Amino acid sequence: MLHTNLSLDYLIHEPSTIKEQNPLIVLMHGYGSNEEDLFSFAPELPQDSYIISVRAPHAMPPYGNAWYAINFDADQNKFTDDAQAAESRDLIAKFVNEAVSTYKIDPKNVTLIGFSQGAILSYAVALTFPEQIKNVIALSGYFHEAIMPSNITENPAVKALNFFASHGTQDQVIPVDWARRSKERLEGMGIAVTYCEYPVGHGVAPQNFYDFKNWLVSK
Repeated sequence: MLHTNLSLDYLIHEPSTIKEQNPLIVLMHGYGSNEEDLFSFAPELPQDSYIISVRAPHAMPPYGNAWYAINFDADQNKFTDDAQAAESRDLIAKFVNEAVSTYKIDPKNVTLIGFSQGAILSYAVALTFPEQIKNVIALSGYFHEAIMPSNITENPAVKALNFFASHGTQDQVIPVDWARRSKERLEGMGIAVTYCEYPVGHGVAPQNFYDFKNWLVSK
């Protein structure tokens, strides 16, 4: 059932046992998809957690949504609406705060799992609001400098973040080199990152899922 009581619409999978404080896993879909996409992961993710899959705020008829617009010029060069992306970054952070206030969630145990556009925003949310996030699983995304704070390393909380980043070597939507550079960027700031590649296109291979699930359980 779609919930509409917070600043973003969402689906929720509650913990098998609700305690005073439970971990939170937030799922963020890619461009043109919706909240049902990554929610299929929910039964296989740690069942001690609230698992919430959010719908991006910008509708893309007939049934999809986007976190921010992607525009093309006459030569098919691609441009992202960075102002819209920054608005969605802040909206996700607001939603996490709302969820923590609404459900029995441990504010120190919040994980973001994003695919593609959702992964780009996972990087941005965690590095802009590091006190709110513990773990980030960034699938087929990259570190987008334009929506990052200019003084990332001045906030000591970023050093406590944990990143799992993965990418398909055959990805024709987001080049694998962008993901490799993102890993280097994080490591250059002294942030822990586990990085994996898989021989697939723009998607999540079964092995990719098992790898990030095992990584998350270890955290």
